[in-house]
Amino acid sequence: MAKSYKEIMNDITTFIFDVDGVLTDGSVFVSNEGEMLRTMNIRDGYAMKAAIESGYNVCIISGGSNEGVRVRLKNLGITDIHLGTPDKVKTFKEYTAVNGIKSEQVLYMGDDIPDYHVMKLVGLPTCPQDSSPEIKTISKYISHVKGGKGAVRDVIEQVMKVQGKWMGYFDAKYD
Repeated sequence: MAKSYKEIMNDITTFIFDVDGVLTDGSVFVSNEGEMLRTMNIRDGYAMKAAIESGYNVCIISGGSNEGVRVRLKNLGITDIHLGTPDKVKTFKEYTAVNGIKSEQVLYMGDDIPDYHVMKLVGLPTCPQDSSPEIKTISKYISHVKGGKGAVRDVIEQVMKVQGKWMGYFDAKYD
């Protein structure tokens, strides 16, 4: 019998996220100078920081390339940031090999076709509520939250709660 997504969460050590449609709502604001601006949810950032400080690996693999996004992610403490990635499967395989991470230890959240093939390789493929039908079909967990609106917080919080680390992180910070 296949494991439920909650059971799989016990094995997760690594979170990998796409950017557009996952950490953002997929909208792009274009300035008069042609700069593409995105918005990110502060709660997603808080959860990623909590995950890193609790010992989880957090990695970003995105086809998009925006230095503002890179700065935001670095400020959260994320060091494994792969932007402008044409081949997400290759980047995923290199990242896991270099860091000694097994595929079944990875939760990947994607939202659209460029995430499809890498999501087929991980232990827990997940997606925001407003993802493409193809991605929803292969996801073992579909967040009740849309991309850029807290879907990343949703999956991180669930994994940390299943593993008994969510409130422990905050208790340790304030002891």
